[in-house]
Amino acid sequence: MTKENKSVKTHEILKGVEKAYERMVEFKRRNKGEIVVMKGNRIVRIKP
Repeated sequence: MTKENKSVKTHEILKGVEKAYERMVEFKRRNKGEIVVMKGNRIVRIKP
């Protein structure tokens, strides 16, 4: 696999992760859920 090929694959994966994150936030908004994230050593719940 060439460097260019790896770069393209990485870019496609990051685009997919970003799209999944946007869908998750929209889902949580519709269902009035919370998003659980890690900030430092703490687990924090936030409303989207």
